[in-house]
Amino acid sequence: MTDPARITIDARGHRQRIDRYLAEQQRWGSRAQVQRLIDAGVVLVDGQPAKAGALLRLGQVVSVAAVPPAPPPLVEAEDIPLTVLYEDTWLLVIDKPPGLVVHPAPGHWRGTLVSALLHHWRGLPAGLDPQRPGIVHRLDKDTSGVLVIAKDAATLAALGAQFRAREVDKEYIAFVWGRVRSQAGVIDEPIGRHRTERKRMTVRRGGRQAVTAYRVVERFDAVTLLRLFPKTGRTHQLRVHLAAIGHPIVGDAVYGRGRGRAAEELLPRQALHAARLTVRHPVTGERLSFEAVLAPDLVELRRRLAKAA
Repeated sequence: MTDPARITIDARGHRQRIDRYLAEQQRWGSRAQVQRLIDAGVVLVDGQPAKAGALLRLGQVVSVAAVPPAPPPLVEAEDIPLTVLYEDTWLLVIDKPPGLVVHPAPGHWRGTLVSALLHHWRGLPAGLDPQRPGIVHRLDKDTSGVLVIAKDAATLAALGAQFRAREVDKEYIAFVWGRVRSQAGVIDEPIGRHRTERKRMTVRRGGRQAVTAYRVVERFDAVTLLRLFPKTGRTHQLRVHLAAIGHPIVGDAVYGRGRGRAAEELLPRQALHAARLTVRHPVTGERLSFEAVLAPDLVELRRRLAKAA
């Protein structure tokens, strides 16, 4: 079995800077993160500590020793505006704008929804994780729409159980490339992590079951507007499923490769919006349905497409 922390340099790595080459492998983070590993002395070339600017040679063996992850920095409250759709003692439901990262992670320690929540709540509610307080589910950075957040640990557990049991109804709106022929359909394809590009997901044998129903709302010249009803909640499910049937989401830089300037001119982010979410209230038992109107940039996209059709 190949050692994931050990690389023998082939022709592709010959005469490349070691920091640039290791960052391209997408195993140890960004180039800056790789440089920190080199500075810490845990990157070896033929058994000797590496230097960040060193050029690799054919046949050299590069190894990266395991290092304990640095503790995440303390998340601070930030006055980031939130569009509140609903709030009571137990729940907070917001309309997440595109571009807002949900929880802090390397490269996104500030300006996240978590920082906004800490400001909105005037502190951290007791019993919640300071890095992900009340986060039951998530939306990608560039996806807009309905997001439900728990305000205490018991509510978080109850909502989490509903998501795991597939008792939550979700509806999304997406603009996808091409004219989808069927008026409605179901995509039932397993999803797993890509075998070589570890930050991507893909449809593949052995992946986890993933089911998405869809319905056509409107067809334009080269784009179709869909309503999507995910029955499962896999990572990047809608983006992966639509790309798999040949209709990637407009503006999706990861799964809509090859669209180039045409995609950038239409929209600088993926045209995906969480339009509706229905859950059972964890205390009252009432079924609650929350809706977020189409984000302004998607309203403008629809207007432009209709005008051009």
